Amino acid sequence: MPAATAPARDSSESLSARLRNRLVGTAFAFVLVIPRLLHLRRSPRSWAAFRVLLGFAGAALVILPLGLWNSYLLAIVGLFMFIAAILLPPAYPDASAEDKARELGALVVVNGGRYQPGNGPPAPVRLYVGHENLWALDAHLQPVIVVPIPEIASAHAARFGNQWLLQIRWEDRNADFVYRGVFAEHLARVAESTIRGVMRPTQPVLPKRRAAGAS
Repeated sequence: MPAATAPARDSSESLSARLRNRLVGTAFAFVLVIPRLLHLRRSPRSWAAFRVLLGFAGAALVILPLGLWNSYLLAIVGLFMFIAAILLPPAYPDASAEDKARELGALVVVNGGRYQPGNGPPAPVRLYVGHENLWALDAHLQPVIVVPIPEIASAHAARFGNQWLLQIRWEDRNADFVYRGVFAEHLARVAESTIRGVMRPTQPVLPKRRAAGAS
């Protein structure tokens, strides 16, 4: 009996060792690929193509193993790849965005959803939040609107149908930023709290004191 269980134990240990080695090798390869992925993300077309290929590869790993051989592990990996392709963030326009933030003196850069300037088409923007100004820049790092921070009266995120809306009001003007997708609420809330963090507190109106000796 002990002699019969020894080969089974050895095979199970060798299988776990192989799985452990494969996981370590996969993790090491992923670490090496990270810099290339960050560089790839700076190109919207290349990043979109990568997400599509990742989604197709993940779907193939889910379908083919179940149809050809019993390998549920590959199916699980494929499912994670497919979900990752859907949830991956959009492309980051360019490394010069960091230089632009330093040039503008922005403290924080957050996702601004989509903004429609005047009669132009809606376009994705990023919000560069500084001490004195709030800049909404397009994918080419060109400003589409600039809002003076001291003049902002309110910044409010709210659900509007199947999307989220960030409304910024100052003086007699307002700007609406539209967020869509799975992370719409989260992105709108982050932008709202960031802007509120730099807004000037409203000064209370003190009642006038009566002059001395007045009845």
